[in-house]
Amino acid sequence: MLAHPGLAWWPAGFAWPWLLWLCLLPLLLLLLPARKAQGAALRVPRALALPARQGMWLGHAGIAHALFVLAWCLLCVALARPQALGPPQQPVVQARQMMLALDLSGSMTEADMRLGGRPAERIVVARAVLDDFLSRRAGDQIGLVVFGQQAYVMSPVTRDLDSVRAQLADAMVGLAGQETAIGDAVALAVKRLRNQLHGQRVLILLTDGVNTAGAIDPRKAAELAAHDRVRVYTIAFGGEAGRGLFGLRAAAGNNQDEEVLRQLAQTTGGQFFRARNSDELAGIYAQIEALEPVDVSAMPQRLRIERYPPWLGAGLLLLVLAVLARRRT
Repeated sequence: MLAHPGLAWWPAGFAWPWLLWLCLLPLLLLLLPARKAQGAALRVPRALALPARQGMWLGHAGIAHALFVLAWCLLCVALARPQALGPPQQPVVQARQMMLALDLSGSMTEADMRLGGRPAERIVVARAVLDDFLSRRAGDQIGLVVFGQQAYVMSPVTRDLDSVRAQLADAMVGLAGQETAIGDAVALAVKRLRNQLHGQRVLILLTDGVNTAGAIDPRKAAELAAHDRVRVYTIAFGGEAGRGLFGLRAAAGNNQDEEVLRQLAQTTGGQFFRARNSDELAGIYAQIEALEPVDVSAMPQRLRIERYPPWLGAGLLLLVLAVLARRRT
């Protein structure tokens, strides 16, 4: 039961309602049979001593006793911590719903990266940066797609990011084949994001090569993503040493492949990035994090407001009046 708007002091409930039973203590003392003291007796303060006869409730003594009982009840109510419910508040939290697409083709074993000051394979650096990205995504819903010659969903869109990180740790090069099916990965991720809320469909695709396999052309996949309103952020990943830009193994030119990734991002309203090392890759994910804030309304909450001060003040005031009335007896 909620408090009436005009009665700001009236409680809607109690934190410790069982303490209200203490209000009956004066009544229990009144009902105790009177006995003559034999030997040692329990001394009761005069303020708490209740009149044994009905006639003693008259005059200043009766008023003092009534004030003491009423003060006691008010103090018990204050002790039980009366509370009221504040107005409903709709907290807003930032959350994102996205898919991560990770390239597991053979070129991801190229050791042209550095991690912790030591040479490292591209897949090792990519997993480390993605794991750090996932560890800071509290409240987000994220899924994982891996692709090589074929594309697979390793984890659906979920709030259990620990399970996504566990699946990411098991993502090994060659798991999906040695070639690169970028178009199939985009199409599969779009299919998984189709049931998500509008405005929250995001795909982050990381690859170090060109589209050399798959049934769907990346341009066609971009059209599908744009139709389903999925924003795609593409990251071309790879050092400048080794097999060339992005570790390309196909005969296609580098500029042509970069143009495909750029067009894929622009068609869907996303952005294209290029990362040559782990620092640049981590910075790209930080930029994407800033580009994709989504305000999500959480469950309405009502704060509990303490209402004991008026009851405590009234109880203390009556207690003072009872003492003054007692002294006049």
